[in-house]
Amino acid sequence: MKIRILLHLIACILIINTGYGQQNHSANALMGHRFLTFNTIIRVNQIEVSRDKNVGEDERALHTPEKVRQFREALEAGIPGAKMTWAFSWLALHDTTANYQQIRKLVVAYHKQYGDEITFIPGAYFSNAYNTIEQVNQDLHDGLARVTEMVGNGYRPLSIVAGFLSSKNQEYLANKEGIHVCQGNIWSQYAIDNQDGDGAVSYPFYPSKEHFCKPAQGKADFIDCVNLDGWTADFLAARREGRADGFNSRMGVGPIETLGKYGLATGLKEMLHTTAIHFDKGFELNGFGWVTNCWELSLPYPASDLTKWLQAVKTRWPDVKVITQGEFGMRWRKHYENNRFNYRFEETGSGIGGSDADKKIRWFMNDKFRLALLNDGNKEMVIDYTSYTQDAQEPASGSTRNWSLMGEINQKQTRPQDKPIPLHDLSDQAKKEIRQYYPELNL
Repeated sequence: MKIRILLHLIACILIINTGYGQQNHSANALMGHRFLTFNTIIRVNQIEVSRDKNVGEDERALHTPEKVRQFREALEAGIPGAKMTWAFSWLALHDTTANYQQIRKLVVAYHKQYGDEITFIPGAYFSNAYNTIEQVNQDLHDGLARVTEMVGNGYRPLSIVAGFLSSKNQEYLANKEGIHVCQGNIWSQYAIDNQDGDGAVSYPFYPSKEHFCKPAQGKADFIDCVNLDGWTADFLAARREGRADGFNSRMGVGPIETLGKYGLATGLKEMLHTTAIHFDKGFELNGFGWVTNCWELSLPYPASDLTKWLQAVKTRWPDVKVITQGEFGMRWRKHYENNRFNYRFEETGSGIGGSDADKKIRWFMNDKFRLALLNDGNKEMVIDYTSYTQDAQEPASGSTRNWSLMGEINQKQTRPQDKPIPLHDLSDQAKKEIRQYYPELNL
């Protein structure tokens, strides 16, 4: 009897110390759960370069109280009890027209009713492509203060939405504003929209002080801000440059590249295919699954399309948790105190757009490197090896659209060195790093 009691106590200690068993049974855990995070952007101009300069179209007519109501009702109809994140641009926070005043009141009411997160987006996605680090910091400070004023009772969001955000600005968020979650990279984006940022890890990580796409390599390099992807992309589609071969490299769960391109039936099929990469095999490999989507309020798709996707997700994965972006990031932060993650993903193409049905892709992502292997049915080749142990440097703010972190070989194949190669043809240093993490690859 004493031996049994002793063994039981040892087992309990092991569960507590590893954290995995304990967190699986916790309502606020990361491991053992499937998460969907969902946000929308409310803005006045398509791209608000700065507080007083715009690029693109005026979108006032596309933002109405009625559209906000329909949007929020569609989310609730899809998955009752779901929470979401609302991100307001600078102009949307300050516009004095009746529509925007009503929209702000509506969203504050949703925060109180559903627990939604309300936050700020600097520059409408691409702030560092146009502004200095100092200006972005000032925008973050003043924008967050305006959100607090709007919501009342000292409210502060747990996260911000940014599209891309430099490491220096993420460090400011953590150290000066006390915000430790940032949607700060759009995984694999290159030659799309107004800024590039390929080279990061697709799941959460703590960024390096050198570059927002690089995971921190130690305490001296560490920024306590969980860096999140913008929306989940199909890995096979994402390996392309921009719209190469006539396909959109951003295709995944986003409505523009799916519903807008292929219509509801085929678009929904692709959205569910991308979701399944993370909720089926990805969940098995990583111990949790995460899908994230940004559905801009100005988009011309019926709110009922959103409901249909969410209902399909809930039917197939009834345990899915739809929480705010900030809540998800803080769960990850609680589980991972540093970059000791090791993510793996596997996909066979859907046959839609750039998701080639005859190809398979495997991704390996950790704090030291990311590695992608593409199989065309005959052989498996390396299409990306990006080492994070090498020095990195961000460009000067406002100087360029290209903020990518390119490694030894990059999936976009924009350089002569990016031609796919056999695993054994990688550099000796690359092979050494890979052996330490994945000895099963037989290098």
